[in-house]
Amino acid sequence: MQVPFLDLKAQYRSIKEEIDAAMQAVVDQTAFAGGPFVARFEEAFAKFCGCKYAVGAGSGTDALWMALIASGVGPGDEVITVPDTFIATAEAISFCGAKPVFVDVVESTCNMDPEKLEGAITERTKAVIPVHLFGQPADMDPILEIARRHGLLVIEDACQAHGSQYKGRMAGSLGDAGCFSFYPGKNLGAYGEAGAVVTNSEALAEKMRMFRDHGQARKYEHEMIGWNARMDGLQGAVLSVKLNHLEDWNNARRQNAHFYDELLQGVPGIIVPTEADYARHVYHIYAIRVKNRDKLIPQLAEHQIFCGIHYPIPLHLQKAYESQAIPAGRFPMAEQCASEFLSLPMYPELTREQIEFVCTTLKTQIPQE
Repeated sequence: MQVPFLDLKAQYRSIKEEIDAAMQAVVDQTAFAGGPFVARFEEAFAKFCGCKYAVGAGSGTDALWMALIASGVGPGDEVITVPDTFIATAEAISFCGAKPVFVDVVESTCNMDPEKLEGAITERTKAVIPVHLFGQPADMDPILEIARRHGLLVIEDACQAHGSQYKGRMAGSLGDAGCFSFYPGKNLGAYGEAGAVVTNSEALAEKMRMFRDHGQARKYEHEMIGWNARMDGLQGAVLSVKLNHLEDWNNARRQNAHFYDELLQGVPGIIVPTEADYARHVYHIYAIRVKNRDKLIPQLAEHQIFCGIHYPIPLHLQKAYESQAIPAGRFPMAEQCASEFLSLPMYPELTREQIEFVCTTLKTQIPQE
């Protein structure tokens, strides 16, 4: 039996007629750059997230950058985030001219540790970016309380958390803005690059709309130095179709995760992910923790089981950020998680038989103490 890490073809087959019709409609109207198909998706996605506004972007990285720029983050500022995330979180901060400042994570969710946050705040701190890693929200109430007390903006990196919830509220709707990636493999994935920011601030939304379109308020009238960060019409049309299926797909992911939990809970040498009491986890990634990951991956591949690693090197130890001179050991929990994460196959179309095969095989490869 073969078990791919991700199977986008299976998803496409299930909605092929809807997708093909939506893409043909864009071609028929030649509405390729922004336009009505993007606007329709923005309206639907804002409603889905429980926000007033959604601003489409060319990628999740663009979304993070736009949100920071529109919030006034710039040279000399500091923005606090976590080291166990994709580098786009920190890149967006750096490309504003600001400095990413890292805090460690809690072991149970591998998300920002609120108890570490206040100690990282300085007079230069402008914003906090909690990351909802793997599809589970960070513990937002204490993060928001600390941020508000210090007058800081909170921008959620919800790029892996489409449809996840914190105490019944949608990820992305909790802070000043929430940023999403629609990279093809995400729970809500485009057929190319795309992203969006959701917010309840009309002023923030308007600034982001201008920024993504070269700073234009009206054609050839540039009120700010902007960028080309528009979502294209084909992606807007595809995402509108897929948004209608997202809850069913997320529920399937949750069922698959619970089946993994059932089969792997208590197995020596394996730590399964924990769903926090406050959260509805949507399992963009199902990452277990194991000590012998680098040996396990090729062993599983020999059985046609293909896994991934998210993310093996924490950001403070990346060469791109070596100028900060942060030594190994500064953020022990993030470093431990990064060395142990093993991402098992996870997608809505995954079958129980495939999950059973993965777990049975995995158990035979884990060293017995």
